[in-house]
Parts: sequence; structure tokens; C-alpha cells
Amino acid sequence: MTPPLTPLANRRFATIRTTVALMLREMVTTNGRSPGGYIWAVLEPVAAIALLSFAFSLAFHAPSLGNSFGLFYATGYLVYMLFHDLANKTATALRFSQSLLTFSAVTWLDAIIARFLLNLLTHLMVTMLVIGSMIILFDTRAAPDLPTAANALGMAASLALGVGLINCYLFMAFPAWERIWMVITRPLFIVSGVFFLFEDLPTWVRQILWFNPVFHATGEMRDGIYPTYAPGYISSPYAYALSLGLILVGLMLMSRHADSLIHK
Repeated sequence: MTPPLTPLANRRFATIRTTVALMLREMVTTNGRSPGGYIWAVLEPVAAIALLSFAFSLAFHAPSLGNSFGLFYATGYLVYMLFHDLANKTATALRFSQSLLTFSAVTWLDAIIARFLLNLLTHLMVTMLVIGSMIILFDTRAAPDLPTAANALGMAASLALGVGLINCYLFMAFPAWERIWMVITRPLFIVSGVFFLFEDLPTWVRQILWFNPVFHATGEMRDGIYPTYAPGYISSPYAYALSLGLILVGLMLMSRHADSLIHK
């Protein structure tokens, strides 16, 4: 006879079921109803990378690494977009599922985990498809180091979770903060290593931008794709320690204020 499940085990199974259900709901509501569905998730970054490659190929004879403008910008753009989009999607998870959070079976943590996991898997799929296709179809002379590339994506994802959790509280507690956040983070696309290498910058600029953890993630991705690139500035412990600190602060804020925000 199978022993009955403990309350903790029941809660774990309920969390898994709820998370999967929320992920399926978002898949249908965000991409399932639009023409092309998830094809647009791939076409959008491909179009952006193609536009960047064309624009910079008019001004420069070759990228800073390798011989492919497309691969060079893909290794920066896709990592940055994983962080940026994942942080924003996590920050708006409660708002997206607010109508369901009135049910006792759905918790605020379920909503955040579901949205984070679904969009993380989507970005991982897009990154592998785009970069993998470029390496296979074109003579990019790249030699992927998968553990290093995975570490880059891990840094970007953990940072996105920490930023997203804190903003999940701030966006709902102080609505004006969402607009302020959009304004102050616009330059982040420029100063995160999408267009250039850390080593190409003046010393005083490098000393400032070293503290941008996204720059560590984009540099780590290029280290994992280009065999001739060996950046010395990357610090995985710094990126993960900062991410862990943000995650802990975000979880404390949400655990204390989530109920009042949901029923606000």
C-alpha cells in the first residue's frame, strides 16, 4: 500500500502542476494566437542582428572578432536580450497573472517561476538556433566551448531573475518606477558589450563598465564562441554574487508585500 503524501509533498506537486499550467497559458496567450506563433521569436532577433551587421559592415571592414559581423553581434545581442526581456517579463509576472492569483491554488511564486522558466527556455532555444545556424551555414571559424557559453547564459539569466524580482515589487508598489526604469536602462544596450569588446575601450571607461554585470556575460559568451578570444576581465563570482544578492532582496520584498500588491 502506497503511503499518503505529506503536506509538503502535496504542495510540491501542486506547485509543479500550477507552474506548468501557467506556462501553457502564457504560450497560448502570447504566441499561440498570433500568426506564425513562435516563429517570430526567432525572426525578430535575426532581423535585428542582420540590420546591425549591415549597418556596421558599411563603416568597418571586419568585426572586432572573427570574420562574421552577424556572429559577432549575435553573441552580444542575444545575451543582452535574454537578460533584458527576462528581467522585464519577470517584473510583470504578477500583473500578467493577477486574475488567477485570487485562487488559493496559485501563489505569487508560481506566477514568477512559470513566467521566468517559459521565457528562459524560449531565449535559450532562440540563442541555440541562431548561433548554431550561423556556425553551421557560414565560414565563421568559430569553435564553441559549450560550458563557457552556458555559463554566460547562466550569468545573464540569474541577473535577470534578481532584477525582475525587485522590479516586480517596485512596479506594483510605485507605478511611476516602471517608466523611470525604462528611461534609465536605455543606455544599457550600448554599454553592455553588444557593439564592441571590453579591450577596445579606454582604460578609464573599462574601470567604470567593469561593474556592469551584463558586460561580463556578453564577454563570456564571446569567450565561449571564439577560440582566439581570452578576456581577462570576466568575473563569474562577481556576476553570480550580485545576482544572488538581488534575488534574496527580491524574495524578501515579495514574501512580505505580495498579498497586499495582489489585492491592491
